[in-house]
Amino acid sequence: MKKMIVAALTAMTIFAVGCGNRDTFTGIEYVIGNGAEPQSLDPSQIEGVPEHRLFMALFEGLVAYDPKTSRAVPGVAERWEQNGNVVTFYLRENAQWSDGTPITAKTFVDSWLYYMSRDTAATYAYMPASVIAGAKEYHEGAAPRESVGVRAIDDYTLEVTLVGPIPYAIDMMAHYSFSPLPLDVMKKYGTNWTRPQNFVGNGPFVLSEWTPQKHIRVVKSETYWNRDTVFIDRITFLPIENMLTAYNRFRNGEIDFIDVVPLDLLDEIKLDPRFHPAPYLSSYYYVLNHNNPTLSDVRVRLALALSVNRMELVENVTRGGELPTGAFVPEMAGYTPADGLGFDVERAKALLAEAGYPDGQGFPTMTIIYNTLESHKRIAEWVQQQWKTNLNIDVELQNLEWASFLDQRQRNDFEIARAGWVGDYQDPSNFLDLFRTESGNNDGRYSNARVDALLDRAATMPNGAERMAVLREAETIAVHDEIAVIPLYIYVSQCMIDLEKWEGWYPNTLSIHPYVGMKRK
Repeated sequence: MKKMIVAALTAMTIFAVGCGNRDTFTGIEYVIGNGAEPQSLDPSQIEGVPEHRLFMALFEGLVAYDPKTSRAVPGVAERWEQNGNVVTFYLRENAQWSDGTPITAKTFVDSWLYYMSRDTAATYAYMPASVIAGAKEYHEGAAPRESVGVRAIDDYTLEVTLVGPIPYAIDMMAHYSFSPLPLDVMKKYGTNWTRPQNFVGNGPFVLSEWTPQKHIRVVKSETYWNRDTVFIDRITFLPIENMLTAYNRFRNGEIDFIDVVPLDLLDEIKLDPRFHPAPYLSSYYYVLNHNNPTLSDVRVRLALALSVNRMELVENVTRGGELPTGAFVPEMAGYTPADGLGFDVERAKALLAEAGYPDGQGFPTMTIIYNTLESHKRIAEWVQQQWKTNLNIDVELQNLEWASFLDQRQRNDFEIARAGWVGDYQDPSNFLDLFRTESGNNDGRYSNARVDALLDRAATMPNGAERMAVLREAETIAVHDEIAVIPLYIYVSQCMIDLEKWEGWYPNTLSIHPYVGMKRK
């Protein structure tokens, strides 16, 4: 499916609605350095940060993100009530698609069932399937759609039955895995429905132009229910992968927002009042392919994890205030991450020898894949040198453009891959659900029945110390004992925006920045 979408984009006919060049555009424009050409604009076929920024412009779920806290605020649902496991959403009667079609409770029922269907193969299908009653069985093909705990009481009342009194469920629903979908339009145009001339969304903006590898432009929607609080007339998303290029264009006033900066200029950038570093609920790690015969040996995975000096990485390579860690989940309210592995070269050498590779002899040359970005290249080169120096093993490096990188990881067609996970909501489960056997984001194909059972149990428990202990046990097994992945550090967000020019933008732990309410000063 993704290959077909990419091919369609390459042949896309450029289509503009009321747009000109930046020099001739007279409205208020916000320009974003978006890092990469998006994998897709279809909410059922996306998974990355560049795609999420576009999603927030073009779609809106039952709830949206608070710009200060990233917690849920009313979206298509003007209010909701939770009674135990049941949440009742009351939808706005003026919410509609950009073609004027009303959005009803049935829209959400049909959209969620489509998203969770095995035929759709949505990467994040495990997310709603893990919290909605009956959804996991439906997603796995073991139960009919009628068994899923979501139903339209009437046109504007939606009832959702959860698997338990899940404390994070409402926040979770701001994510695109709970998005409404224009299913009639998708059926009519197939994969071409995301072309500007066919596109239908329900967000604060509508798609106006998509020139692959150059820019995507969206313009203020005339049909958005909350359009009076949209003060930007146009957003332009630039797929610039080179950090220095993006930074120079920001410095020259051609870009209003970037969230990655060139490492070589970090000391200079830290002095710029437009630089806004902040704690970030996000982990940087390496994924190991558990189907690989060599990497399937836990002793090998332990050796690789123990032989990288994370403190050296953040002090000498990344240098942005990142927190070195052998754990996977960042600290958050009520949760203390599992103890991670430290740096122990002698133990790593002993484990590698025990696995049949004394002093690295006979160890196959493996490849680390990473997506185009100078910082990922620097980190991969550092890891390559660490393993050569400490274990006497060789790895090669392969740089891939964003969509190809994601596709190769999803196909499990790699040995070692760079990865970063940005929290979608503020709960440890959002990180640990990656280790579920059936998770669409479990690119390394790690599987442990005990971990699955612990995560299932935590999903049914009320919030509190007992639930957090269950989640910590799951993390301990997956990350400390079995090395599902190799964590390296916890991110610090590195956003640049001129707050003397813009208001309504706030740093937050998810680094999610909605456009509604943003304005020029």
